[in-house]
Amino acid sequence: MTVAGVTLHERRWGARGARRAVVLVHATGETSADWAEVAEALAADRLVVAVDLRGHGASPWPGAYALPDLAQDLTVTVERLHDESRSDGGHRAVDVVAHSLGGLVACLVASGRPDLVRRLVLEDVPVPHPREPRPPVRPSGELAFDWEAVLQVRAQIDAPDRRWPEVVAAVTAPALVVWGGPSSPMPPAHVAEMATTVADGRLVRIDAGHLVHATEPEAFTRTVRDFLDSPA
Repeated sequence: MTVAGVTLHERRWGARGARRAVVLVHATGETSADWAEVAEALAADRLVVAVDLRGHGASPWPGAYALPDLAQDLTVTVERLHDESRSDGGHRAVDVVAHSLGGLVACLVASGRPDLVRRLVLEDVPVPHPREPRPPVRPSGELAFDWEAVLQVRAQIDAPDRRWPEVVAAVTAPALVVWGGPSSPMPPAHVAEMATTVADGRLVRIDAGHLVHATEPEAFTRTVRDFLDSPA
C-alpha cells in the first residue's frame, strides 16, 4: 500500500473471510517478524496482519519519523482491511494489538478514527510524560531498522506533545493495558494511567518485563484472546 509515496510491508496469517481481522504493531527497533508466535496462535480464527512501521524491516526508511506520520500509515492499513472485510461480508472494525511505540501509534489512530478500531490491546504502553533524555547506543553491525528512527522516536517520547492525555482520553474503543510487572522499565504509574485515561480501559499484569509477548507468549496470547472474545 502507498502512503504519501511510502509503501509499507506487512505479513499475514490466517485467511480472508475470517470472522475478524487483528493488526499487530511492533515496538521501536522491532519488525513484523517479532509477532510470529503470537500471530500463529491468533490466526486459527482470524486474519492476522503484522506491519513494519516506516523505518523498520522491509518498509522504506525515508529518514523522517514523526509519530503522526506513523499513525497515518497505520490508518491506511486499517482502512484497507475494512474494505477487504466488507467485500467478504465480514465485520468492518478491526482489533489492534500494539507494543510500546506501536501502542502510541495505535492510540493516535484509535483516537482520530474511532470507527476503525473495535478493541485495542496496549502492551506495556505508558501515557508519555517528559523524562530525562538518555541517548541510546547504536548496536554494532547491520540493523533491521533505521537508527535514525530510534533517535527521532526517542526525542518525541522524551519531550512529548502536551496533548497526549487528550489523545488517550479520546480513545473510545475498549482497551486492555498489559503491564509487564516491576521488571519492566516503563513507569508503572504511567502504564496504569493509560488504563484509567482511555474511555473504557482495564489493566492486567503479566510478570515478564517490557517484552511480555516474547517472554510469556502463551500467557500473553491467552489474555489477549480472552479480551478480544469477551462480550461487548
